[in-house]
Amino acid sequence: MRKNTFKQAISQGRQQIGIWHMTRDTQITEMLGGCGFDWLVIDCEHTPNSEADLLAMLQALNGSPTMPVVRPTCLNVAEIKRLMDVGAQSIIVPYVQTVEEAELAAAAVDYPPGGIRGVSGGSRASLYGTVPDYFETVRDEICLIVQIETVAAMEQLEDIAAVPGIDGIFIGPADLAASMGHPGNPAHPDVMEAIVSAMRRIRAAGKPAGFLSANQGMLDAVVEAGCVFTAVDIDFLALQRAARDRLDACRHWKA
Repeated sequence: MRKNTFKQAISQGRQQIGIWHMTRDTQITEMLGGCGFDWLVIDCEHTPNSEADLLAMLQALNGSPTMPVVRPTCLNVAEIKRLMDVGAQSIIVPYVQTVEEAELAAAAVDYPPGGIRGVSGGSRASLYGTVPDYFETVRDEICLIVQIETVAAMEQLEDIAAVPGIDGIFIGPADLAASMGHPGNPAHPDVMEAIVSAMRRIRAAGKPAGFLSANQGMLDAVVEAGCVFTAVDIDFLALQRAARDRLDACRHWKA
């Protein structure tokens, strides 16, 4: 069973720099895995990615030091089970708003008697049944992150952080901005104040804090406030920026 170096690093407060992976091409997965990022989110919430797509992406990262983190479509116990059975070791559950939802997420990634994860003896997660003591030891290598994205969830942040089995808390800036009345503007001063405050509250609660943005000013602010797993871009947006920059550099030829 692969050691979860991402979980180990964030639990020790060591900065982990990541990227959001939303394209479905496994060659891009493989390429990103060779760029030097510490972690990479394979997103199933805002993409058409299926469990089969996820499997291919995880296989494309075989041999890469970049650790995959998988975001399911929602807090769906059956879906999370399937993602874990194909090999996801780090899960980021979106839109967790209550202690009860955090408790359900924690139960979803743990086998009975501690949780409700369905048992499969021969899945890819256990290397097809060849990992000794897999069921007794696997939870040590599972990293569960819950995503806080609303004003209501922010009000319960410390209580959510205290739920047993939560290994990290991620602040989702886009949905939080919308929840605060500033849709499409996560850099609004009020939103930024809430985000920075959340980073400090998460660290004070003894949990690692995470964040995503391509805005360097926002990234610098959250890292200074204690963010330890920091996603710095989204793959297709990075490609789009690079393509537009090259085009802009050459438009003068048409003048």
